[in-house]
Amino acid sequence: MPTWGKLSGRPLNQLETMPSLTRRSFLAGTALAAATPALGAVPASGDTDIIIVGAGAAGIAAARRIADAKRRFVLVEAADRIGGRCVTDTQTFGVPYDRGARWIHLPDVNPVTKLAARSGLDIYRAPPGQKLRIGRRYAREGEVEEFLAALVRSTRAIGEAARSGKSDVSCAQALPKDLLEWRSSIEFVLGPYGCGKDLTEISAADFAQSAERDTDSLCRQGFGTLLAKLAEGIPVQLGTPVTQIEWGTRSSGVDVETPRGKLSARLVIVTVPTPLITSGQIKFRPDLPKRQLDAAARLPPGSYDHIMLELSGNPLGLQRDDLMFEKAEGSRTAALLANLSGTTLTQVDVGGKFGRDLAAQGEAAMVDFAQEWLGNLYGSDVKKAVKRRSATRWNEEPWALGAFSGATPGGQPSRRILMEPLGRLYFAGEATHETLWGTVGGAWESGERAADLALKRFTAPLESEKPKRKPSGKPKRKPSGRRA
Repeated sequence: MPTWGKLSGRPLNQLETMPSLTRRSFLAGTALAAATPALGAVPASGDTDIIIVGAGAAGIAAARRIADAKRRFVLVEAADRIGGRCVTDTQTFGVPYDRGARWIHLPDVNPVTKLAARSGLDIYRAPPGQKLRIGRRYAREGEVEEFLAALVRSTRAIGEAARSGKSDVSCAQALPKDLLEWRSSIEFVLGPYGCGKDLTEISAADFAQSAERDTDSLCRQGFGTLLAKLAEGIPVQLGTPVTQIEWGTRSSGVDVETPRGKLSARLVIVTVPTPLITSGQIKFRPDLPKRQLDAAARLPPGSYDHIMLELSGNPLGLQRDDLMFEKAEGSRTAALLANLSGTTLTQVDVGGKFGRDLAAQGEAAMVDFAQEWLGNLYGSDVKKAVKRRSATRWNEEPWALGAFSGATPGGQPSRRILMEPLGRLYFAGEATHETLWGTVGGAWESGERAADLALKRFTAPLESEKPKRKPSGKPKRKPSGRRA
């Protein structure tokens, strides 16, 4: 079950006055261009074993795996940078901040964390909980106990609905009816904040299947910086969007069309977000089977954005990486992450339908909301402390079209469907991970898995590649007429 449904591990009566529950510049392409070519990589015009589409976490993980196997590959990326939705900006504020993924979930088992140990970057444990604000004050111990109890009952109810054996329902349908004054806060924490969608849009089965993310680490230099470090030595063809993939028309390989020309290989791994599969932005020849198209359509991205404010003098009085929710009265709410990695940056996170509508109004409207929201919680003087500001709008990014995936009610099996190889075509990305969807670790594992499946084809070739047996020339023996 996701981390947002798990207590901090302490008895409720031991929670302090500001207690908590437990949670879960753009990198320059020139840096990659200067990198040493990876073992197994070939130029676009060379003889290629595998083409990888998309240089996010899944694509980078797949490329590393294939390089280790000494197979030839080409990694292409539509954007002018690597990282997908995991990218660190060092230019806007002069200090690093992550425009997308920030939390390194389950660091003890996360494959990215294990590799990070050799990166030389500062990886540290995130604070173990979050604070709860009620208007201009922090929640009292009894109020926190009420909220935590309601939150636990809610996550249990969703899990019970998923295990009931009946048809899948939305998380909203599974919620207890007696949440009363805590309903809006719980709906935000479990929905827009945890999944990027309102609970009405989230499959209870998918939510329940998600692994608990009860511990987190952070990278002081940025998660995007860490991902770029892991991509060092892997050449990437940036600014190379794929327009068409011919995956079943040639008996001996695949053809990938780009504005820079055609690439050919034996196999292709596609790691792009699901809307690029369903929208026709990338055409597939022949068309993808309805089974795969329906699966991708049931895993649409949510909406999740950061509004960044530079606050001088720490007017909120919070510690490094403190996370705070409010007792909300409706959907117009957010989460706050203060003093990112010890800097003066404060991050206000919005998501779900409210976040999507707000982002559609533009960056100025997003900043206005964040300042108004903080003013209501900490006083109007907070606005005076705001220096520079910025906001992400992932729904407008042409190669992302939103945040991480979330299965619609009835759509949880779609993740496993997308894992299935289609001849010479493989899919990877966080949407193809059943328990770590929505995470960089899940995307990384999916890339490694797709690469492993593809590499097996070189020891166990496709049926169409097996040499045909020649007839022996001996006459066939006539049946004896006896039955065994």
